[in-house]
Amino acid sequence: MRRYLEHLMIKLSEKGVFLASNNEIIAEEHFTGEIKKEEAKKGTIAWSILSSHNTSGNMDKLKIKFDSLASHDITFVGIVQTAKASGMERFPLPYVLTNCHNSLCAVGGTINGDDHVFGLSAAQRYGGIFVPPHIAVIHQYMREMMAGGGKMILGSDSHTRYGALGTMAVGEGGGELVKQLLNDTWDIDYPGVVAVHLTGKPAPYVGPQDVALAIIGAVFKNGYVKNKVMEFVGPGVSALSTDFRNSVDVMTTETTCLSSVWQTDEEVHNWLALHGRGQDYCQLNPQPMAYYDGCISVDLSAIKPMIALPFHPSNVYEIDTLNQNLTDILREIEIESERVAHGKAKLSLLDKVENGRLKVQQGIIAGCSGGNYENVIAAANALRGQSCGNDTFSLAVYPSSQPVFMDLAKKGVVADLIGAGAIIRTAFCGPCFGAGDTPINNGLSIRHTTRNFPNREGSKPANGQMSAVALMDARSIAATAANGGYLTSASELDCWDNVPEYAFDVTPYKNRVYQGFVKGATQQPLIYGPNIKDWPELGALTDNIVLKVCSKILDEVTTTDELIPSGETSSYRSNPIGLAGNVSELTEVFARIKQIAGQEHIDPLQTEIGSMVYAVKPGDGSAREQAASCQRVIGGLANIAEEYATKRYRSNVINWGMLPLQMAEVPTFEVGDYIYIPGIKAALDNPGTTFKGYVIHEDAPVTEITLYMESLTAEEREIIKAGSLINFNKNRQM
Repeated sequence: MRRYLEHLMIKLSEKGVFLASNNEIIAEEHFTGEIKKEEAKKGTIAWSILSSHNTSGNMDKLKIKFDSLASHDITFVGIVQTAKASGMERFPLPYVLTNCHNSLCAVGGTINGDDHVFGLSAAQRYGGIFVPPHIAVIHQYMREMMAGGGKMILGSDSHTRYGALGTMAVGEGGGELVKQLLNDTWDIDYPGVVAVHLTGKPAPYVGPQDVALAIIGAVFKNGYVKNKVMEFVGPGVSALSTDFRNSVDVMTTETTCLSSVWQTDEEVHNWLALHGRGQDYCQLNPQPMAYYDGCISVDLSAIKPMIALPFHPSNVYEIDTLNQNLTDILREIEIESERVAHGKAKLSLLDKVENGRLKVQQGIIAGCSGGNYENVIAAANALRGQSCGNDTFSLAVYPSSQPVFMDLAKKGVVADLIGAGAIIRTAFCGPCFGAGDTPINNGLSIRHTTRNFPNREGSKPANGQMSAVALMDARSIAATAANGGYLTSASELDCWDNVPEYAFDVTPYKNRVYQGFVKGATQQPLIYGPNIKDWPELGALTDNIVLKVCSKILDEVTTTDELIPSGETSSYRSNPIGLAGNVSELTEVFARIKQIAGQEHIDPLQTEIGSMVYAVKPGDGSAREQAASCQRVIGGLANIAEEYATKRYRSNVINWGMLPLQMAEVPTFEVGDYIYIPGIKAALDNPGTTFKGYVIHEDAPVTEITLYMESLTAEEREIIKAGSLINFNKNRQM
């Protein structure tokens, strides 16, 4: 990996940098200018946007009000239910409800359609914007119709990123959207801001996914931009079309950054004007001298076609490097797959090497990263007059919105792709999270989508199934398709220059999208399908707690997919009590707790009993709150971690009334043990300080552990004490 990064000339500054108006980057230790660092921090684009949305009067402690919200059909039911239970009477800001995640997923009978009509009834009742199934994926609609210069948008999807259009967008769990619907704020400390300084121009065969994967490979594992803002600047920005920038930008989520924003120019102005929203353009540039907490220097001209092998977008290689070292690299993936499947299934890749070439079984170009106009045009350029072949390889293309689909059809691009053997589908996020186009068992799929986590493509190791996804750019996927499924770099073709101008037509949106924010709230009752259930009652936190260790995950990083699966499981997102279980008999545990010095008189009635999960670094990936809410509903009270992978997952834990505990040492407890924590409410009031827990081992003496919680706002502490955000809001109404 180190050799790869050096070859790409992606450089990470070790300290902060100053960026001058002539695009000169000056290392902090070499800066001799008169401006102070704290003043120069105000020169970033991020500062200008955050300061204009901050209501606290203190830029160290932000309280942000967003311009609009966005959710899809995996998350909006729970959000509306929570806001309704908290007293909401109408949506106070534009709230877009899209139906792009389970549109084609035939699981559970009517449950998907039931959720969609619930969303429509919610938009009608509360004054929302409803985008029906197949019309657009969430992020393409938000780009086309909502994002603009200097705005902030909050979405209940981790890939909420519209930075290329000048919007700072954030993906969070549903609880944070509920707060906005109740006219509360998004509360964070002022984040670090890292410059992504672009120079050069990408080769014609290099696409946005290649650029994105190169950056992810450079910064994910070292946490360089974790919970920070990535600010794209530099002369290389002007070398990229807006479509290209959008496709890079959405992938910044895979770095674990908090948000992103780009400097804007006439290219962006023209793109917004094309979509009938030229008035939403705002020229954004850093001030003549701006300070950044770090800098990622990217030479676009040095980037080659890339591939992210299973099982993470950061597992990045140049395609040429992979092809030259197939045996060694693929064997590493096979070994990793054995760990991922826990011995229940097997993925073999070396048997897919034929005459020195890796043959894949499927190609997908889809969603908010792959299904954009220029990516599909590029794929058609490679496949025009060619054939995908009639063997096991197949190719499917999902344009990201009906306006994109319509223009591709008018230009004959759809016919070119169909003629080559590709299948064209409507706007759908399924290939991104396991709800569509699951490969064959032991199959390898190459995809221009956002993620390739284990089994996110839909395979079920428990049933003996194992398939996997490698991420690539649409250009190299099309080159591979034209080569019958043999992995091929786009650099082997010379067909990438013909990109006809895009013609946006808003008609599909005018005819199908319900614009309830303009119409206002109505008396329309919410329409409930039989799978849509209210949240159960959740108890308030007691003075003491007993936690049963239900899972101990020692992987380097744990994704939300591992905490709550994607695909079929997510179809049951609207039934929070479907997984409810029983609490075990704890008489013996309390008897042993009373043997601890100072705990002889413990009152079981003041001791809440629940479960907990330990993971080294949980929460990478999706923003879906079910990773926390399902745990809470079946008795979860806490998580213990060395650190939390993302701010959004930690916020989900808090908003569902669970304790985000941390410990520095390696845990000695095992699944089945209990952890007793006395005085937890007092510990909540002193975040950052350590406190004791006691492990009640099954077959060993009680041992002591040291726990702590990182910074919590006053409101977050009260949410946990109340037992959930719902309870907190109910208490405020009393």
